[in-house]
Amino acid sequence: MSDQVKWGVLGNALIARKCVIPAIQTSRNGIIHALGTRSPATAEEVAEKSNIRHVYDTYEAVIEDPAINAVYIPLPNHLHQPWSMKALSAGKHVLCEKPLACDAHQAQKMADHAAASGRLLMEAFMYRFHPRSQRLKQLVDEKAIGDPCLVRSAFCFHMDEDIIQSGDNIRLKPEMGGGALMDVGCYGVSVARWMIGTEPVKVQAQAVYHPGGVDVHLVGTLSFSEGQLATVEASFVTALQQTYTVVGTRGAIELPHNAFVPWEKDAAFTLRAQDEETGQEHLVPGADEYQLMIEHFTDAVLNRADLSYTLDDSIANMRVLDALAAAAKTGKTVNVAYDTT
Repeated sequence: MSDQVKWGVLGNALIARKCVIPAIQTSRNGIIHALGTRSPATAEEVAEKSNIRHVYDTYEAVIEDPAINAVYIPLPNHLHQPWSMKALSAGKHVLCEKPLACDAHQAQKMADHAAASGRLLMEAFMYRFHPRSQRLKQLVDEKAIGDPCLVRSAFCFHMDEDIIQSGDNIRLKPEMGGGALMDVGCYGVSVARWMIGTEPVKVQAQAVYHPGGVDVHLVGTLSFSEGQLATVEASFVTALQQTYTVVGTRGAIELPHNAFVPWEKDAAFTLRAQDEETGQEHLVPGADEYQLMIEHFTDAVLNRADLSYTLDDSIANMRVLDALAAAAKTGKTVNVAYDTT
């Protein structure tokens, strides 16, 4: 393999066009070789803009292309498992959009298949690679705020009313793995587990459901074994909320409403001591977290690094999402299941 990995992309999704394809093209170690789409005419503009030489009218053609080393999958959630496993079977490394699967059992099957195929599979949680996220994790691990005991997170936005009424969007279709918890609540669960540094043991949740069956407005709570707590808010029906706070015994870290997607702007956070009301604002220079994620994964494909975000982490996140979904449906406290076999 050369010093550059050749990528194929399955689907012309917005996240691919706006974020990941540009990130691959500007990365130091990857190039786009092919884009697979069932509507090739609609992909002509992005192919020309991104200098993509091959546009295929099937996903199969992408994973069967011998020139391709790695595949990015931004397909709807219910297609993550089958197409990841097909790509792995074809000898491709796979970067799959979040959430990795529709449940923890699927995620475990994907991980087992990746191990059997000898190929890498990683969930595309790009926020983990941003320098601000890395800095905050360092501060928490260094006990800058004492022992972390509470994480509050929110990732909410207002979907257009006509889309909600029609129910046509993939985020509103239960058979496609839709719902606010899966779409944006996965971030809050991830950051809570990451910052607290252990796994929750039980959860509670309440949700408002779309007539089609998916949750559009959800609040969940996580309880950890040593007394830590976390709250997760996810919604398609509120004003923008995209933030999290990590509260410790001796201080707190607070983020503005660009916590998971700060784009390339300088990224701020506030560090408050135990009794301070305002604290001190810090700035981290802007960076493209998608590019950093791509470069990290590509380095791992090239055997230059080990994946810092593992499938064990992804499976653990799915277990909590499964438990929250069950808690919201039943109104009961649900223990997090750690057996996904």
